[in-house]
Amino acid sequence: MPSTHTTRPVVPIAVLVSGRGSNLEAILEAIDKKYITNGAAKVVISNRPDAPALDIARKHNVPAKILDDHGLPKKSWEYDQRTIRLLQEHGVKSQDGLILLSGYFRILTPEFVGLYERRILNIHPALLPAFPGLNAQKQALDHGAKVTGCTVHFVDKGVDTGPIILQTPVPVRDDDTVETLSQRILREEHRLYPEAVRLFTDGMLTVKERRVLLVE
Repeated sequence: MPSTHTTRPVVPIAVLVSGRGSNLEAILEAIDKKYITNGAAKVVISNRPDAPALDIARKHNVPAKILDDHGLPKKSWEYDQRTIRLLQEHGVKSQDGLILLSGYFRILTPEFVGLYERRILNIHPALLPAFPGLNAQKQALDHGAKVTGCTVHFVDKGVDTGPIILQTPVPVRDDDTVETLSQRILREEHRLYPEAVRLFTDGMLTVKERRVLLVE
């Protein structure tokens, strides 16, 4: 009898970065090791020419592109239009691509988010909706939280307000500093983000209102 197995199309992936790129490396390693089998990294784009993440991209033979945003506001449709053109040139299109934010120090415009609706993922170092925005680890410590963690979520037009895909807790120790807590959260990020990418590219996520559900 003929096989009924169908192969899913490979999802083109772009990663937007500004800094060191440790989550980028975790994702690219997951692709290289075939943990993520239905996603292919097509381009890494940085707004900062000196971002160490660019060297990580090159090490994994992924095109590393620089779109310097010097002199532009942190949120700019002009800049986002340049980014979209570069994404599309590398085959990461709004109908079938996936964009990952990995330490990306820019705010996407509503027009950008709307074009790639439900196709942009971000990871945040807290258990959203707690401690959104900057310095989430310090927020947790200042608040006296006993547990924090990290969250992978879809990006919407708010700040860390999109539907939550995966979360994992990290206990806060009495002797924690921002640095020690950040290190333990980051280890969980490196595990959680590739898993979320795998679920997305395998077609196992569906969104109903604000709930992200796993489907077979």
